[in-house]
Amino acid sequence: MERQAALARINSQIAAGRAIIGAGAGTGISAKSAEAGGVDLIIIYNSGRYRMAGRGSLSGLLAYGDANEVVVDMSREVLPIVNDTPVLAGVNGTDPFRLMGKFLDQLKEMGFTGVQNFPTVGLFDGVFRQNLEETGMGYGIEVDMIRLAAERDLLTAPYVFDVASTIAMVEAGADIVVPHMGLTTAGSIGAHTALTLEESAVRVQEMRDAAVRINPNTIVLCHGGPIAEPEDAAYVLQHTTGVAGFFGASSVERLPTERAIKQQILDFKSIRTSVSAANRKED
Repeated sequence: MERQAALARINSQIAAGRAIIGAGAGTGISAKSAEAGGVDLIIIYNSGRYRMAGRGSLSGLLAYGDANEVVVDMSREVLPIVNDTPVLAGVNGTDPFRLMGKFLDQLKEMGFTGVQNFPTVGLFDGVFRQNLEETGMGYGIEVDMIRLAAERDLLTAPYVFDVASTIAMVEAGADIVVPHMGLTTAGSIGAHTALTLEESAVRVQEMRDAAVRINPNTIVLCHGGPIAEPEDAAYVLQHTTGVAGFFGASSVERLPTERAIKQQILDFKSIRTSVSAANRKED
């Protein structure tokens, strides 16, 4: 799907008062099921593969594989199974071994509607983050990637982390910005350190307001941290103004998978048979 068609569809949903929902997909069945549920955007990035392998999403920030190559490989599973939903690629913008313009051209040719900046150094903080910025591997390179994508008429939906990063991404041409509240907290491998929902609503609002001051047409979706369930997303949307929806990754594939498989096994294990130790001896 082309960028303009995707934006027209999203804006029609917004005009109708419907929340825009984006979903990370680490497998083909995740993408297929999300589309069946009416999802508006599907995003594939390396953490999806690690997440569905039972590992935390932060695996995608560590040196466990070539993030951009993982996305290309995952696309062979996801793109053919998605019928009519825009699919975005998570791009590691700081990858020093890619000619980024050519790589973005490749992604567009493969059938991606757009891109997101993941893995992102925006999730690093402290001295390590400062050292990344000082040694040519900072968030600004991700902003440059989004600018190159916008120039290629790719739909752009970057993660932002504060007012400054929001302004930088909107000025680079971002169509959608996604205020990131940190690692999702729920489930068997969720984080325990996170903002509250109340704090998240305040931060999301600050970033939304910064975005629309520059471009009133910017679409804002919340993500991460304590926003793990539909009621959490509803809380944030009800306590903010102008936020159009929610983008979930762990929330829409890891958590449902954990619960559904566990419950299915519990249901099977509840079955009682006519076989027992006593009647086996009689046989």
